[in-house]
Amino acid sequence: MNWSPDQQAWFSFIKFELRYNEIERARSIYERFVLCHPKASSFIRYAKFEMKNRQVSLARTVYERAIELLKDVEEEVEMIFVAFAEFEEGKFVAFEKQYGDKEGINDAIVGKRKLLYEGEVRKNPLNYDSWFDYIRLEETLGNKDRIRDLYERAIANVPPAEEKRYWQRYIYLWIDYALFEEIVAEDVERTRAVYRECLLLIPHSKFSFAKIWLLAAQFEIRQLNLSGARRILGNAIGKAPKHKLFRKYIEIELHLGNIDRCRKLYARYLEWSPESCYAWIKFAEFERSLAETERARAIFELAISQPVLDTPELLWKAYIDFEISLGELERTRALYERLLDRTKHYKVWLSFAKFEASAAQDNDVIIEHARAIFNRANTYYKESKPELKEERAKLLEDWLNMDASFGMPGDVSAVQSKLPKKLKKRKPITREDGETEYEEYIDYLFPEETQTMNLKILEAAHKWKKQKVAAF
Repeated sequence: MNWSPDQQAWFSFIKFELRYNEIERARSIYERFVLCHPKASSFIRYAKFEMKNRQVSLARTVYERAIELLKDVEEEVEMIFVAFAEFEEGKFVAFEKQYGDKEGINDAIVGKRKLLYEGEVRKNPLNYDSWFDYIRLEETLGNKDRIRDLYERAIANVPPAEEKRYWQRYIYLWIDYALFEEIVAEDVERTRAVYRECLLLIPHSKFSFAKIWLLAAQFEIRQLNLSGARRILGNAIGKAPKHKLFRKYIEIELHLGNIDRCRKLYARYLEWSPESCYAWIKFAEFERSLAETERARAIFELAISQPVLDTPELLWKAYIDFEISLGELERTRALYERLLDRTKHYKVWLSFAKFEASAAQDNDVIIEHARAIFNRANTYYKESKPELKEERAKLLEDWLNMDASFGMPGDVSAVQSKLPKKLKKRKPITREDGETEYEEYIDYLFPEETQTMNLKILEAAHKWKKQKVAAF
């Protein structure tokens, strides 16, 4: 120990003495330890040793010595003060539990928790969860000025980095603060000021929060300040446009019956995000709800002409359903044909065939129209996409099921002759370690492939026979 080793060596020495219950020897080692390492953590450990041995007065003396010795080191003395306060608080709570009444005990426990939270927020003021816990505790006591002071202290700790992930918990401090002022304190001007200061603080050019914009606008609506709400939402879609902001703003104006404002907002929405199929569909549905059929159709036409769309399949489906709902069968057929010019996905063929099957009342017409679509699809897969065997097989199964559902007019034999045979095959797969293993899969053998295969076999047999004859 004369070599002044690190802390772990001292702890090992102390544990050695305590193993033999040498309390006084351990105490003397602690005295040497705090002289060798005069830090707050050293004194706190020494004081806890005394507390463990029920030497309250000695523990208090250790804390007092530490404060006197470390008074010029700010970080160290702060740690000591917090630990000393917790120590005294613990003794007070123990005293109240033994001699005090229920109210006194509760006050002591709350005081201890407040001291604990105070220590946590001082130690790490950017730990917003600690601020939330501290504020919740204070709110149970109902002192509005004290609660407000805590909120002000908490929001003063702005995240040092302008990255959204660091701000997400912090913004909820502002939201809770605003809700406290509105609901608990019932102070309209303070609530408005909280929202305003929060929106000024956020770096909207880098990121923003739709939630805070919407809460601020909804607050103004509750105050019957519609112009204020519009001003907030207008600033929101101007500074930090988001899908949620546009949707909520349109929803608010729609509830108020402001049709022209809704149209202008949809136009701004689509100007900002022309690839949003959701926006196009909602705009068209909005016009349809006003019985503006031609407007709705024009919007759909403009939508499908966009060079980039996020979910084009939903847009086309909405347009087709729109025409079907109006009973426009020829327009619907034309739409399906236009869609097939763009994509010949299996689901498009199937949807087109199902539409034809349900579009007419006469069974013969149903069969002819629906079968024609299935037949076109089968030809396409056979001639243009022979590698898509599974999709073609599935399409033929759907065709067979449809024909079977027609009853007497249906003739499933024509479809059955087109169905493929399912074959189980194995293919080699090389693992990471270089070894080869085999995996089973299902292959499909279509009738025309069977005929081709038979011809090849016959040709091979004929060639073999000719070679054999030539050899003799």
